[in-house]
Amino acid sequence: MADFLGYAGKRVVIAGCHSGMGEATARLLLELGAEVHGIDYKPCALDLASFTRIDIRDEAQIAAGVAEIGGRIDALFNCAGMPGLFGAMEVMKTNFLGTRALTEAVMPLMDDGGAIASIASTAGIGWPTRLPTVLELVNTKSYAEGLAWCEAHPNEVSEGYVLSKEAVIVWTMALADELVARGIRINCTMPGPTQTPMWPHFEASAPAAILEAAAQPIGRRSTPEEQSGALVFLNSDAASYISGVALPVDGGRAG
Repeated sequence: MADFLGYAGKRVVIAGCHSGMGEATARLLLELGAEVHGIDYKPCALDLASFTRIDIRDEAQIAAGVAEIGGRIDALFNCAGMPGLFGAMEVMKTNFLGTRALTEAVMPLMDDGGAIASIASTAGIGWPTRLPTVLELVNTKSYAEGLAWCEAHPNEVSEGYVLSKEAVIVWTMALADELVARGIRINCTMPGPTQTPMWPHFEASAPAAILEAAAQPIGRRSTPEEQSGALVFLNSDAASYISGVALPVDGGRAG
């Protein structure tokens, strides 16, 4: 039971390890004995096995960065994200298109038992109400095709954040069905309000009443550490029969 989660000696990759949930996840995995390889646009202060500077909005940088890490990868944590204040296309590139491209680059390095966990959001919980639209985006075959779809559908994309998180959820469910034959699992979390360096951007773009409502019924924001625990669990040996799940980590809000 000492290594219940099974991370000792495993090689894991974390995108978005500079701060917030990604940094908290990297820190926890180091404590659990994993070999942690970080990816981010900004440097990470943790003592990682390697750090590769990648702008996840750039498909060529993603491919080069994954090739640089190389070797077997046991788990991927997609923690890179961007709020809606930075332009709809930049948000879509970061939160969905880049996340998908990174995952597709890493999957050939995974064997049976591999696992992928991504950060979506409770902002994407309304995906069933516009599933046909989200599926159009998710079913695009490449980064370029996905970006072209976004540019052709500005009304559906809107500020980018909500659609990007809906897309992560639906893509996770769809890809789980494909990966099961290879013994690879994929899940995502839907965090509620979390006190990370991005939080001031949410405060600047959303009414206080909406943010307050999103923090109910627990009545507070989560910490990055509380979010990292869910991510680490989903990619662990303890969750070996869980795949295709969008897990609310929101203090009871979804319930």
